[in-house]
Amino acid sequence: MKAPLNDKGVISRYREFLPVGAGTPVVSLNEGSTPLIHSPRLSAKAGAEVFLKFEGLNPTGSFKDRGMTVAISKAVERGAKTVICASTGNTSAAAAAYAARAGIQCVVILPAGKIAIGKLAQAYVYGAKVVAIRGNFDDALRIVREFGGVDGVAIVNSINPDRIEGQKTAAFEVIEDLGDAPDIHILPVGNAGNITAYWKGYREFHANGRSTRLPKMAGFQAAGSAPIFFGKPVEKPDTVATAIRIGNPASWKGATDAAAESGGCIDIVSDEEILAAQAWLASNEGVFVEPASAASVAGLLKCHSAARCASCPFSTAVRPGAKVVLTVTGHGLKDTETAVRHGNFQPLEADATLEAVRAAIA
Repeated sequence: MKAPLNDKGVISRYREFLPVGAGTPVVSLNEGSTPLIHSPRLSAKAGAEVFLKFEGLNPTGSFKDRGMTVAISKAVERGAKTVICASTGNTSAAAAAYAARAGIQCVVILPAGKIAIGKLAQAYVYGAKVVAIRGNFDDALRIVREFGGVDGVAIVNSINPDRIEGQKTAAFEVIEDLGDAPDIHILPVGNAGNITAYWKGYREFHANGRSTRLPKMAGFQAAGSAPIFFGKPVEKPDTVATAIRIGNPASWKGATDAAAESGGCIDIVSDEEILAAQAWLASNEGVFVEPASAASVAGLLKCHSAARCASCPFSTAVRPGAKVVLTVTGHGLKDTETAVRHGNFQPLEADATLEAVRAAIA
């Protein structure tokens, strides 16, 4: 398989930093190159320069595309005819899309009734075989792990190191856009592959002389699904932020290492804080993200409130002119039901006259 024409995806841009060779068939949808959006109102609240790495503008609407281009490309190179994943939604969308691009089969194992309809629709329309189990994500991942070693089948969850390799490219882009690494980087944490990947990317670019410093890494879990924060698996994780509803993260050690090595932390935010941050970001900055993405925004707001945690890295790292990057991982169109339900949105009704409409909006 030849590289796509006009490919500007992450393998094309960062080949020297990725586990690909001249013979690796590149399966790309021109992922990456997502915008780093300055957030003036968040900056005012934080007393620093805050930027949003908006990963919802990847091809399938989430950061998962970065890892999937590498995972699927390597799977095809190794002769896989089927890829399989457990998913809370975004992984299934990315895996199904890139498998379709590669012309191979995708199988998705997911917890029944726990996936936002927008994400489930993506898996279906991309042609995946979807199996809903009576269990949670951790049960699904356990089943997927059992497929390891089956001839012709590749696992494309973040337990596959190729996924982490692709996802680290977001850190490269942040450095290129800012001219250096930020002082602090904040991410939502679910299965913990993303914070692991960003830290890997920052360290690699720093070692390569592409940046002069390393950021403090702060990860935020939903309070009802916070195994890393509480130090033990959560048997029945529960949060409105479905993308991070995971009770036993596959990249647990990677997340704790990133926080410890960088001088950062792993903390929690409540569902109420997450939903409030999602609504605030959309109405104040014009950026609509899915609930899980808003965990990073909620984390920043928490760290500048009376609820800040004792180990918060912001006390020394946030200063006038400091650069803070928040990764917002998925587009709000992934889960419109939650946003509409929480906001209790209803259209204003009026007769079809100018006077009636003016009265309705007064």
